Amino acid sequence: MREQFRRFKRDVLENFKYYRVPVIALDRNTSKEAVCVVFEKVNTGGKPLDAFELVTAMYAADGHELRKDWYGDDGQKGRQRRFVDALRPADSEAGIIANVGNTDFLQAISLFHTRERRRDAEQAGKEGKELPAVTGNRQALLGLPLAAYKKYEKQVEGGFMKAAKFLHMQHIYRIYDLPYQSQIVPLAAILADIGDAWEHEANRAKLVRWYWNGVFGELYGSAVETRIARDFMEVPAWLQGGAEPSTVSETIFRADRLKTMRMRLSAAYKGVNALLMKEGAQDFRSGQKFNQTVFFGENVDIHHIFPQDWCKKQGIKPAVFDSIINKTPLSFRTNRIIGGVAPSAYLAKLIKGDSTTPPISPTKLDDYLRSHLAEPAKLHGDDFAGFMEDRQRQLLGLIEQAMGKAAYGGASVEEDEDVETREAEMTISA
Repeated sequence: MREQFRRFKRDVLENFKYYRVPVIALDRNTSKEAVCVVFEKVNTGGKPLDAFELVTAMYAADGHELRKDWYGDDGQKGRQRRFVDALRPADSEAGIIANVGNTDFLQAISLFHTRERRRDAEQAGKEGKELPAVTGNRQALLGLPLAAYKKYEKQVEGGFMKAAKFLHMQHIYRIYDLPYQSQIVPLAAILADIGDAWEHEANRAKLVRWYWNGVFGELYGSAVETRIARDFMEVPAWLQGGAEPSTVSETIFRADRLKTMRMRLSAAYKGVNALLMKEGAQDFRSGQKFNQTVFFGENVDIHHIFPQDWCKKQGIKPAVFDSIINKTPLSFRTNRIIGGVAPSAYLAKLIKGDSTTPPISPTKLDDYLRSHLAEPAKLHGDDFAGFMEDRQRQLLGLIEQAMGKAAYGGASVEEDEDVETREAEMTISA
């Protein structure tokens, strides 16, 4: 028995006793940022940690519960819930900024902190490469001190609430219709920075112009960290009389791009829909403008003007009739009336009326059509080609007005189709 025990001790227990466990030793002088990086690198077997989790661990060392700020506790709403409820319609589950993430919020705060560091360095006489960058990238989040977070958190939260109001003013009510989720971060940071100055008409007009240049320039689809920081620095300076931000001065919109906007994956596609509502488009049936109440009460969405079924019977390709040029915001009930018949047929039905829909005078109906930038004569005559050409011209004018500049003549349709394909791939990947 003793021999068996000695063998067990030698072959089994001693292996445990002298096993060399790999250790990374971090002394008290190791920065919190370095600790987080090491923690992230060795955590390969479990759930990947995002910046918010790492910053949560950093702040916990100083006694601050970051998760409680975001998710709430003891029956108190956290910041996430407040964002979900911001301008949320009574019959909707979430408001327009409900998808703002915890790292988005930290990113906006990081813009303020890194800008403060840069200004301090400038006052100290540093210049060029010696100046710290203004940024909200991952590394900047890991270097965000608790004191900076506490200093800017309320100001930045107010910026996101103002961003929700700004988006509603652009007639963007649902996350589904939001051109770019990523553009909310610089928008909120800018609004937080300028405070009540955004309520002045001249400043708001510039902000609107900046926003639509970002949308129709399709600038916030991928690799946006640099642009976010640049807009945060350049737009407030522009509002105070400085130079145009690069998002405005360097952006172009190609005229032929309208022909290839066929999917909601396109930010510009969603932008055209919002602009039409913003500029006073009226429903074909009711004549109502699409304010928030009508939008949700009437279940408004993007629908074809020349119906799909009719277009297919005429031998028109989907690549043509599915373009945003042939689409516009309409209520669900109006779209049911349109059905799949020729425009001349459904317009005649609207003029005549029925047991559920009162008749509409031809003059009023034509006014409703013009509010959608749709030429009545082209629709009454079922002139699809003429309609498409005329409406492309009018939509282009609407976009030029929003961007404050003329559109570029544009590349060929084939080249634009490649852009649409790449855009879809980038969006799905993101």
